[in-house]
Amino acid sequence: MNTNNTPYENDEIEIDLLELFMALKRRFWLILAITVLGGGIAGAFSKFVLTPQYTSTAMVYILSKETTLTSLADLQIGSQLTKDYAVIVTSRPVLEDVLEKQGLDLTYEDLKEKITINNPKDTRILSISVQDPDPKMAKALADEVASTASSYIGDIMEMVPPKMIEDGQVPIKKTSPSNFKNAVIGAMAGFAAVCGLIVLEVLMNDTVRTEEDVEKYLGLTVLAMVPAREGEKEEDKEALAKNKPVNKTKGRKRGKRG
Repeated sequence: MNTNNTPYENDEIEIDLLELFMALKRRFWLILAITVLGGGIAGAFSKFVLTPQYTSTAMVYILSKETTLTSLADLQIGSQLTKDYAVIVTSRPVLEDVLEKQGLDLTYEDLKEKITINNPKDTRILSISVQDPDPKMAKALADEVASTASSYIGDIMEMVPPKMIEDGQVPIKKTSPSNFKNAVIGAMAGFAAVCGLIVLEVLMNDTVRTEEDVEKYLGLTVLAMVPAREGEKEEDKEALAKNKPVNKTKGRKRGKRG
């Protein structure tokens, strides 16, 4: 009983890296074109479709009556209060009060999504950043949130209100989107997509084209080869192997009728 398995019966798939490289090299201009096209589309979409966002930041300093700067314990208490205040700043009562003062037709959740609270390490400073398509509105909201939160904290917690140490500025440069960054991402996506398709095409192509393929896929030894015809190109061989008609008149001159 013959127990020899042909390569087709094996589950392992051999990947010829050289073949993949040559396939990618032959389609270099296609890869380049898709990469440039992807970057251009992503950059144009970022510039003409996405809404620019501007960010303004106000800063407040946290210090209560009970907290002094005389010991490490005092510093730890102040740091803990800072974390509590960071939560209070974006609480519903504070933000609803801000919306009412500014006369904005937004929900509490909408405004909360615009706000980012940061606390630099080992400090009792809160930076309140607000992002908005209107630079002036971004500054107004940052200042209003800081002021309203400071008053709210002083009344509710019966402490010295946080002190405003820096008002928001009207931003000149947009924060997002980054047209260059989005263009690079689009170019990389186009590059990865076209290379992936080419690699998939090579891996799925089981056409027998050379004597090496005969030995590789069929396990047979090649005894003879038919030489290539004069003027035959590589694409002609591939078309013939796939049983596609080859245009024999391409590139020939038609003779004159006598």
